[in-house]
Amino acid sequence: MLLLAAIAALVLSNSPLAQSFDRLWATPMGVRLGPIELVRSLKGWINDALMTLFFFLVALELKRELVLGELRKPRVAALSIAGALGGMLVPAGLYLLLLSGRPGAAGWGTVMATDTAFVSGCLALLGTRIPKRLRVFMLSLAIVDDIGAVLVVAIGYSHAINWQALALAALGLVAIRALAWAGLRSLPLYFAVGAMVWVAVDASGVHATITGVILGLMTPARPWVSADRLYAILRQVVAHPAADRGSGPTRDRQTVLLAEIAARETLSPVERLELGLHPWVAFLIMPLFALANAGLVLSRQHLGGPITWAVFAGFALGKPVGVFTFSWFAVRLGIATRPPDLDWRMLAGGGLLAGIGFTMAMFIANLAFRESELANAKLGIFLASGCAGLAGLALLWRSRKLPARAN
Repeated sequence: MLLLAAIAALVLSNSPLAQSFDRLWATPMGVRLGPIELVRSLKGWINDALMTLFFFLVALELKRELVLGELRKPRVAALSIAGALGGMLVPAGLYLLLLSGRPGAAGWGTVMATDTAFVSGCLALLGTRIPKRLRVFMLSLAIVDDIGAVLVVAIGYSHAINWQALALAALGLVAIRALAWAGLRSLPLYFAVGAMVWVAVDASGVHATITGVILGLMTPARPWVSADRLYAILRQVVAHPAADRGSGPTRDRQTVLLAEIAARETLSPVERLELGLHPWVAFLIMPLFALANAGLVLSRQHLGGPITWAVFAGFALGKPVGVFTFSWFAVRLGIATRPPDLDWRMLAGGGLLAGIGFTMAMFIANLAFRESELANAKLGIFLASGCAGLAGLALLWRSRKLPARAN
């Protein structure tokens, strides 16, 4: 879906419908309530509001991995974190080295993040040729450097800070923590308070998408009802015959209602929200973002520019070098552990796949570059993502196929 949306944006940008296509995303939308005005273009709402949900989902995935998944083991987590740090610092440093003191140097954040969706698709194509550990490593790495990229956006690409609005946002976060402490479980209530926090952060000058990361990391990862308690309630359901079919609050109806609530609350809020949001983010928000942002008028003047090749070098060269070298040093220094089935050749292939930076790269490029520079940056992103993806797939495809698991 993401790839089709990107192709559609490229085709429409180079068709007779190009001007209408651009005008569509520039359509102003919003609300005005007296002195309060919240108006953006359609593209602005997609990039700022809908992408907050994308970052919220990314933070939920990170929280789940840290509390319930592989990243709860510190030395296993350290390998992904070290790879992610290398995959952010080396590309940014290489980009700045190539463009130091030249126009476009402020776009260093563009080359920092890996595209989780495209990397997941590449790993799926490889099937059983790669071990599960590589999937865990790559997805954890992508999530960590997505979080890092959002922090870069919040710190490096925000406007002058309005401290009063930021204080209101902090009060909203305190209110959310108080609601959780009081045991309230209503998702619409949390959504309403979260929306107010988003408005306050947006008014503060800090990029509003950081709200999604903060709220995602605040979401509880432990279930309200334990598995033992659920089984005890289900045994009561089985023990009570449903002989009375009256409409009143009979004992069996109350027990079934209790079982319904318990079954829902056996999943932690992190897991429930992740399951509910994932289809909307994957099949609506991300393709819509690609459709709004991947448009590029193809011309020779964009090819060969310094920004294009700095972006290309950051992703296609800086990413694999950074991921591999930082992972190697982490293992050699004893900070991280490398699973036996995850050899260095596979980590090198994973480093190449980390050079796919479509969604987050586009997001940061829109903030970092002037309109006259943006097309050059987009072309660099397209070229680097394509080359890195093909090179990573080729290297990993040649790896020995794993033996089938014994029954």
